[in-house]
This record gives sequence, C-alpha cells and structure tokens, in this order.
Amino acid sequence: MDRLLAMEMFVRVVETGSFSKAAREFNTTQPTVTKQVAATESRLKVRLLNRNTRGVSLTEAGALYYDKCKAIVRDAQDADSIVRLRQSQAQGLLRIGTSVAFGRRVVVPLALEYMARHPQVQVDLSFDDRYVDLVAQGIDVAVRMGKLADSSLGARFLGMNPWVMVAAPDYLKKHGTPRRAQDLSSHVALIYSSVVGDDVWLMQTPKGERVTVPVSGRLRSNNLSAVLAATRAGLGIALMPRYVASESISAGAVVEVLPDHGLAEQEIHAVFPSPKLVPGKVSSFVAFLQGQFDGPWWTR
Repeated sequence: MDRLLAMEMFVRVVETGSFSKAAREFNTTQPTVTKQVAATESRLKVRLLNRNTRGVSLTEAGALYYDKCKAIVRDAQDADSIVRLRQSQAQGLLRIGTSVAFGRRVVVPLALEYMARHPQVQVDLSFDDRYVDLVAQGIDVAVRMGKLADSSLGARFLGMNPWVMVAAPDYLKKHGTPRRAQDLSSHVALIYSSVVGDDVWLMQTPKGERVTVPVSGRLRSNNLSAVLAATRAGLGIALMPRYVASESISAGAVVEVLPDHGLAEQEIHAVFPSPKLVPGKVSSFVAFLQGQFDGPWWTR
C-alpha cells in the first residue's frame, strides 16, 4: 500500500465528508478509497472514522491522525512544488564545461551575459581540453566542438566553428606568400597539436578539389594562445579557429593566407547528461546559446 496516497485519501475523505467525493478527486472508485482507509485502520489497529448513512465523522484517534496526515500531505505537496519550480525555472547553480581557448574567448562573455539576464542562476565554469565525463564530473552542460559520438547524452546543435590560415606580414615579406596549397610544404608551420592529423592540413582549392598537405615547423603546441603568439611574432604560418585569430586579423597583426581555399569547420554543440527531464537552468542556458553562433559570430 502506498502510505502517502492512503494519507491523502484519508485527508480528503475527512475534508469532503464523503468517500465518493474523495474518490472522484482521485479519479478512482468509492470502494477503492474505502479499502485504503480500512487498510490504514487495520494497520494501525484503531478506528479512525465513524461511518453512518449521513456521512463520516472522526474518532478521537482519527482526529489526531488527521492533523498529522494533513501536515505530511502539505509538506509532500510543498516538496513537489519546489522541485517542479526548480525544474521549470532558471535558478540554482549551473555547472558549465568547455575547452580552454573557446571557453576563455567565447563562453565566458556569453555566460556573463546570461547571468545578467538570470540573476537567480549561479555559474561554475570548468575549462578542460580533454574529454570530460559530464555525469562523473557533475557538469550540467558542456559546449563542445566536432561531431558527437552516439550516446545517451542530450545535445543541441548551436552552429559552426570555421578555421582560418594566417601569418604575420613580416613572415610573408621574408618568406613569400603561398599561392597554392602545395606551396605550404616549403614554409614553416606552427602546429596546433590538439586536433587529429595536426601536421597534415586539409583544404579545398577554388576549383573544389580536396588537397592534403603535410607540413612541419619549429613550434608545436596544444595551446591556441601560444600558437597565435608565435604567429604574431612572425615565426610561421598557422591554422586555427577564426575566433582565435579574428582580433589579430582586424588589427593587422596577422593576415589570411590562401583566403580563397576552403578550410575545415567544426560543429558546435551544447551537451547535457540526459535528453529527458532537462532542468530549467540547463534548457534556459541552451536556449540562450542558440542563435549566438549564427553568421560571423566571431566578430561580436
């Protein structure tokens, strides 16, 4: 027997003065409610209600039990309401995971804007370039690059992350400007080592041909800021996400190389532990992120 349900039925029988009225409220039959109350009396070994043709009345023990049951039922309803409210509204602690460079340059400003719009939300930002188990690490939502593996995670597509090839004007002045993809083999490459095939650059020629070019150079790093700094210093040509190079391109510190060649793009997704019963704070943040990566978002 569901003890809480039995308490709820007992309370409504007392308050409505009728087994049949209570049964209608619970969308069940009068005999079902009668059996629930009788089972409670049997378990407690005490009569709770006096029954007669005019209705029901509480016994002395029943009055005591009613007061306690009413408080318990109210507390249970309050608990349900609190959880539903927390589930439906943007409030509480939101744990966000993202990669280091993308997090610092892109996610942080977005998170701060989201916090300004939702003062009931507190944010815990975690930065890690390694794959993170959301459940094990307690992450509510992660912003990830690349195609998603099949999993039980919930996910929403946010946009694309384009890449760009850049070099400092001084480097190109000293070593010449590549005119074809194949020219890159004779240049110094600055290699971002956190991507698959980091020393083989894939691109598409203006004629639509896919070309792979093996490259080599003096610097290899898993940190995009280090690769950008080396590029600005004139140490070579680099391939990196456009959002990393955007400010340096606008300032003239670096320029695009082979701008008519197509480069790889990565999908951007918001990922969360489960697609079912998504907390309000998570669905609210994901909804906020959708639309933030349309058009040339790296210029914002």
